[in-house]
Parts: sequence; structure tokens; C-alpha cells
Amino acid sequence: MRIVPKDELVNEIGKKFEPGKWVTLDQQRINAFADCTEDHQFIHIDEEKAAQTPFGGTIAHGFLTLSMLVKMIEGIGIAPENVVMGINYGFDKVRFLAPVRAGKRVRVHAEVLDVTTKDGSRFLIKQGISVEIEGEETPALVAEWLSMVVAG
Repeated sequence: MRIVPKDELVNEIGKKFEPGKWVTLDQQRINAFADCTEDHQFIHIDEEKAAQTPFGGTIAHGFLTLSMLVKMIEGIGIAPENVVMGINYGFDKVRFLAPVRAGKRVRVHAEVLDVTTKDGSRFLIKQGISVEIEGEETPALVAEWLSMVVAG
């Protein structure tokens, strides 16, 4: 995480970060997510039946991939000096472009798209997000992710 003086945050617009760490979306994680969300569609949890589909096996829920952004983006990005807290503010233009097959690794790519100063201590940071699937050309998802960051 790069710490930036508050008055210099806008200078970060357009900056790209090194990709995040790889995270494996294995069957155990997919099953746990299915239990948490009560989404037990066969394509996610029934390995035999899912093997008969064009995917050739089970796939992660799109929302599982989206929820893993918090972990995948850990340690990358920008923050103003003296951060008190940051909260998810929402997403714009979320698109699920390719399924993530069980056992595949994914990682995030991020770029600062915009920084809006709400007052002297609150900043809305918009990042362009792409989730790479190891060994595949099409990303799992793309989105614009907004965070509200409060600095002291």
C-alpha cells in the first residue's frame, strides 16, 4: 500500500499497481460459499454433473470471485496519510466475463481511475479492477470499485 499526502492523492489518477497475489478458488472454498449464500446450483457443487457441461467441471460463483477482491487487493493501492478507516462505497460496471473453474488461481490488477475529495478528511477513490485467471486470456471480471477513505 502506497501512503500519499492528502493533497497529492489526485496525482495518483492513472497509476497502475503491480498485480496482487494469487488466490486459489478451490472446490472447498466454492462449497463453503455455496453454503453461505445458499446457492447450491449443480454447476458449482456437483463435480460429476458439472463435468458434462461445456465448462468441463465446477465453476466458482461470480459473486465469490467478486467477494475475494478484498483479499486479492490486500497490500496494493493508495491511501492518504493518517488513515482512520476505509469502507466499501460500491461498484460501477461490474461484469463477469469468464467463469473461474474450480482449482484455478486468480489475481487482481488495479488502476486508480479517480479521486474525489469530499472534505478535508474524506476521499472517494475509484479503481479500475480486472481479475486475471491464471493461464487464460479473458479476465474473470472487470469492475470499477469505489472506496471511501477517512484520514485523520
